[in-house]
Amino acid sequence: MTEMKAPAKFGLGASAQRIEDPHFVTGRGRYTSDITPAGTLYGYVLRAQMAHARFTLSGVDDAREAPGVHLVLTGEDVEDLGHIPCRGLVRQVDGKFPWVPPRPVLNLTTVRHVGDPIAFVVADTVEAARSAAEAIDVDYVPLDVAVETRTALDPATPVVWPEKGTNLAFDYFLGDKDKTDAAFAAAARTVALEVVNNRLVVNYMETRAAIGEYDADTDRYTLIAGTQGGHGMRDALARPVLKIAPSQLRVITPDVGGGFGIKTFVFSEYPLVLVAAKKLGRPVKWVGDRTEHFIGDAQGRDNITTGELALDADGRIIGYRVDLTANMGAYLNQYGPFIPWVGVTMSTGLYDIPALAVSVKGVFTNTLPVDAYRGAGRPEAAYLIERLMDVAAHDLGLTPEEFRRRNFVATLPYTTATGRSYDTGDFAGHMDAGLAAADYAGFPARLAASKAAGKIRGLGFATYIEACAFPGSEEANVVLNPDGGVTLFIGTQTNGQGHATAYGQIIAGYLGIDIAQVKTVQGDTDLVANGGGTGGSRSIPLGAASVDIAAKVLVEKIKELAATELETSAGDLELVDGAVRIVGTDRSISLADVARAAPDEDSRKGYGKFVQDECTYPNGTHVCEVEIDPETGKTDVVGYTIVDDFGVTVNPLLLAGQVHGGVVQGLGQALIENTVYDATGQLLTASFMDYGMPRADDVPSIAFQTRNIPSTTNMLGIKGAGEAGTIGATPAVANAVNDALWRAYGIRHLDMPLTPLKVWEAIRAAG
Repeated sequence: MTEMKAPAKFGLGASAQRIEDPHFVTGRGRYTSDITPAGTLYGYVLRAQMAHARFTLSGVDDAREAPGVHLVLTGEDVEDLGHIPCRGLVRQVDGKFPWVPPRPVLNLTTVRHVGDPIAFVVADTVEAARSAAEAIDVDYVPLDVAVETRTALDPATPVVWPEKGTNLAFDYFLGDKDKTDAAFAAAARTVALEVVNNRLVVNYMETRAAIGEYDADTDRYTLIAGTQGGHGMRDALARPVLKIAPSQLRVITPDVGGGFGIKTFVFSEYPLVLVAAKKLGRPVKWVGDRTEHFIGDAQGRDNITTGELALDADGRIIGYRVDLTANMGAYLNQYGPFIPWVGVTMSTGLYDIPALAVSVKGVFTNTLPVDAYRGAGRPEAAYLIERLMDVAAHDLGLTPEEFRRRNFVATLPYTTATGRSYDTGDFAGHMDAGLAAADYAGFPARLAASKAAGKIRGLGFATYIEACAFPGSEEANVVLNPDGGVTLFIGTQTNGQGHATAYGQIIAGYLGIDIAQVKTVQGDTDLVANGGGTGGSRSIPLGAASVDIAAKVLVEKIKELAATELETSAGDLELVDGAVRIVGTDRSISLADVARAAPDEDSRKGYGKFVQDECTYPNGTHVCEVEIDPETGKTDVVGYTIVDDFGVTVNPLLLAGQVHGGVVQGLGQALIENTVYDATGQLLTASFMDYGMPRADDVPSIAFQTRNIPSTTNMLGIKGAGEAGTIGATPAVANAVNDALWRAYGIRHLDMPLTPLKVWEAIRAAG
């Protein structure tokens, strides 16, 4: 077995500085919108202005004759294309998969949400395309609208899809109803709570964009777009929509300015630029503006859930019921129906709950579709159970930490009532460490000081666990170059996480080279044969493990080649400072000379493929302390502490960045962000003027530490961290605000977002 001989600054666990940053901070980032092939034309999408209506178009021929216009596509022009796919189907209680409503690339007769695509105009400039599109007259015949999650299944609510006959999109069940009913029948006490997971707009920094090209000689398309994995985009777009073989579509992903789940999915603009490029024989480019993002991209969360705990006489949970309604919007987006399902598989959190019954209903409304957003179902599950734990503790007269301690899973490995297999962790340990680091013992003094200043104060925490790095695999190819450097080819896709640094430091550690000599190639389906993309915190657990395997294979091949050149045994060699050296001597050969001595590329290539059969389970404790001004309702986060178990850390600097970013997104949902539609389905929060986002002064200093116990399901012991910050932060912040309100006014529960107005109104209502 190859031993890692790494300088301290490289290798697994080193705090290597991000090698990507000079590229970005000096303005050399190359995003889709920065790319303009020769002869490029520009596209503009005409979108529905009504949430539900039949429509007809007039003036299309005039638009086609408008100055600078080359092409106008309507629904009839692309009727031969397949529908936008839904791939996240789960069997319902009746054993059948959900009905998937048709979602054409361009609507022909009916729109079902504001922003639904109607036509696509291609012109010499964006301005010319927009002008022509706005000249097309859309004659709407309004239809009744369903908007609210809570009332979607009411008999009086209009039906989004008459052919379905109901707004019920799907009906799932998970658990054991009889066992759970028996637990509730035997319970000494029950505690129930309804919570709302507010709908969120994703708001990555880089809006979506796409460039389509077509080569008539090879009958191949090229899509350039910011994605979370080109292979997944290719496969969801080629056969299902374009009706071509995947080999006929190349997907190139340049730099990506954030994804958070949504850039995984096929949207209408992608086939439209490709079809237009083929028709016109020129590249076609579309760049969405921020308004289009608000009304055109899938959104996140939007659940209403009731949880009920059955408790024995000692305050231990013996049963748990969950009734969840998930708003899917007007269509079932690519993985939309799967997100509530994967979330409720984590219903029991860190607690030993023997009986569980979960009902999940998806509903259609005349709103944008909802799909995976950072955490994808697990933040919703964590919010419910962690709010319930605090409320139940208060009802029982226990402290939140004592109630959790009584109910933690005590012995691992442990299989939950949903079939999740937790392998390692010390749940009470990180809770105690987190509370100690947050100076929980000193809270009463700080509470008194706030009271003296006319403020109220709360301390809340969440002990969370998530499933990530889902079963699957990743492939890595590491090639020794003639100059002595190394190129890695891998099918994960960085969206800003720092993959080049994480993978590069592992390779540099094994090969004894500087990380600057490692080049990482992602984002091109012609250059990288296979790839699972980025999502579900899979890139480092699966990708780094595959890179580790590939690097070790390459080391052995390099030693074999060098042994021949140095006339020695491979076992006597070590890689250090860009050379292969006979141990204990000054005889060596440079890696460049080794590469040049190789008979073919295969002899200087290392291949690795790690296959993981079970999820990994990061877990930890987030502790949040807030101070609230009762006169304004404004909440200030005055302390934030995290103790996480991520198994094995690849790079502490990258890890901290991931956690900090996740916390900000969780804080945003808890305190600020909210998507609002009016009764007609118009989006009232369609810009940053109306949709609140966390700013720098909303974000506290974060004290972060790890208390890692390696995973047994991952080769390197890595558990993953990309989504954990959001999963822990959302309930921790909400618990802190609710703790302050409970202490000062006896308010049992207030839902997210805990805006100043909502908090102020609750205080006034409480007297």
